[in-house]
Amino acid sequence: MNYVEQLRKRAEEVGNIVCVGLDPDIAQIPGTRGTIEERIKNFYFDLLREMQRQGVFPASVKPNEGWYEQYDIEGLRALKEIIDEYQAAGIPVILDCKRGDIGKSSAAYAKAAFDVNKADAVTVSPYMGNDSIGPFTERGKGVYVLTRTSNKGARDIQDLVVEGGKPVYWHVARLISTDWYKPGIGSVIGATYPAELEELSALFVASGKEIPILIPGVGDQGGSAKDVMDILRRTGNDPRIHSINSSSGINYAYKKEGTDDYAGAAVRALKRLIEEIGPIR
Repeated sequence: MNYVEQLRKRAEEVGNIVCVGLDPDIAQIPGTRGTIEERIKNFYFDLLREMQRQGVFPASVKPNEGWYEQYDIEGLRALKEIIDEYQAAGIPVILDCKRGDIGKSSAAYAKAAFDVNKADAVTVSPYMGNDSIGPFTERGKGVYVLTRTSNKGARDIQDLVVEGGKPVYWHVARLISTDWYKPGIGSVIGATYPAELEELSALFVASGKEIPILIPGVGDQGGSAKDVMDILRRTGNDPRIHSINSSSGINYAYKKEGTDDYAGAAVRALKRLIEEIGPIR
């Protein structure tokens, strides 16, 4: 089963395309007992147990490696165990590490992501071109290329108009669907830029290839999951192969609710996002 088939099958199993970001902020993780490693692990293990108790699961999860690296070796040990635990529960893991380097270095990064951390997919940067992407795509796993990202500063480079009067992000999308294409390659496009999302979704559909889109920026960043679904449908793009990501809005939903039940609040926020997305067929 290739990565796109894995995404479609998982979406059918759980009835949604939500990707939950697992980004630990120790200042927002309740409790002060235990080491940093223990606190991070217990927090995300509790969220998983509550998902299992209620029978409500996301289609995938996305730990951002930087949030773990900041806590030194304790954070990295926690990351490895969290990946193992969620995968054991049948949940695919997208490792958000945004790698991109010369070929040999990218090969080392790919080995770390896929062989050490056992991720199902990774995020990569396109800036250094095909030889920096290739060591990831040749693995047959999921590889999401940063294309039109959700942050405000994305305009600084991604909007620059270059060859043929098209912006940089358009050329990255074209390369994903042509020269760089291998099954499992995908694209990161923020929900905060709906016009660009619609343009690039249509480009991918027109290419005749199934290119999964990882879509951050819903919720606290201002993007709308409903608008995303409308765009996918208007462009004839199968929603089941895509992933709508929410991180802090689910992780730390207990703060908005004003409750100590952080795991329950997270699952309730997950349910609300699933309901906002609506049917995936």
